[in-house]
Amino acid sequence: MKSFIFLFVVVLLSGCVSGLGASSDDWHQIGYQDGARGFNPRSYSQLGHINASEQTEYDEGYNEGIKYYCNPDYAYQIGLSGQDYLGVCDGMKQGQRFRMEWQRGWNAYQSSAM
Repeated sequence: MKSFIFLFVVVLLSGCVSGLGASSDDWHQIGYQDGARGFNPRSYSQLGHINASEQTEYDEGYNEGIKYYCNPDYAYQIGLSGQDYLGVCDGMKQGQRFRMEWQRGWNAYQSSAM
């Protein structure tokens, strides 16, 4: 029984370790997901010291994701859902409109929570 538990733990841990490495396509997708969720970009140390081409893939994906996220037509719904806004759209062309719509949704979320 002990050997079965040990084997199970080893298999489980090896799956976790193999999930840490990512191909360039994965870094693009990770960046896109971070941007599309409105997260701040991950730092170099958070990315696990990836190489320059992987960093470029992450950055390109992140920029695509931020363009998707920062659509002011959806900002009200983001605020209404209770999602915090981290300021990632502030420097963009529609950034001010995004923040205003998000704030309007956030205010509605806050008043419904009371």
